[in-house]
Amino acid sequence: MNQLPYEIVARDPTVEDYMRLRAAGGLSAFSRDAASAGLKGAHFAVLVMQGDKVVGMGRLIGDGGCFFQIVDIVVEPDHQGRGLGKAIMAALMDYVTTALPSSAYVSLIADVPANKLYEQFGFRETAPNSLGMAFKVP
Repeated sequence: MNQLPYEIVARDPTVEDYMRLRAAGGLSAFSRDAASAGLKGAHFAVLVMQGDKVVGMGRLIGDGGCFFQIVDIVVEPDHQGRGLGKAIMAALMDYVTTALPSSAYVSLIADVPANKLYEQFGFRETAPNSLGMAFKVP
């Protein structure tokens, strides 16, 4: 395996990298058209680079002022366990705390056990005051 050092860069993933990373990380699949449209809605994104290869990503989506959501935190399996997920979150949270309005509401949906990572950055479960809910278009 290539032993080049990792670099975190602030940049949107390509549609190809987005779809490849989501599949590699076991995240739900989207059509190419949906991914292309969705990537245009990113407010801020970071990539983990090893040389010229994208091996991880994370995105912040939102309305630009009031509501934001952290999504697409994923690292290729061969690169997991090296603190890269934490580095992605650190880069996103640096942006959140320095660039967003202080009244902004930032949320995420945490898969277990990734919730332990997000807790390190101050995220807390919202229950019982609120519960995350979802609707998938049939």
